[in-house]
Amino acid sequence: MGVIKTGTRGPVPKRSDQRVRRNKDDGGDVEKLPAVGSVEIPDLDIEDPHPLIVDFYESLAESAQSQYYEPSDWQFARFTLHFANGLIKSNRPSSQMLAAVNAALTELLVSEGARRRVRLEVEREQSTGQLIDVAEMFRQQMSQ
Repeated sequence: MGVIKTGTRGPVPKRSDQRVRRNKDDGGDVEKLPAVGSVEIPDLDIEDPHPLIVDFYESLAESAQSQYYEPSDWQFARFTLHFANGLIKSNRPSSQMLAAVNAALTELLVSEGARRRVRLEVEREQSTGQLIDVAEMFRQQMSQ
């Protein structure tokens, strides 16, 4: 059985296009488990969820890293957001609960830093619309 590499510790690595390689990558072999079919995203199903929690769950479904989520990851997200919902609605929020929720969200790769630590980078295409040079428009207006 191959070794499954987990994320790195320490500072967040730079994006791959910003790194300069001075030594060989220590990646190692990864055992791959074949899976068939797509994963259905379950409903959030939290009683009276805070709007931030609803928005956050929907953003998970729209995020690029969610293509790697398995059914257990979606259940873990629901489980985590159940506690986050309680944290937001609490009159006495707990710093320990916040730390636990943050750690769980890191496991779901919700931040760029967490994704970089496992060597996953999202490259979202930018709009192909025409860029407007506002300074040039201003100069043209002034010269008329």
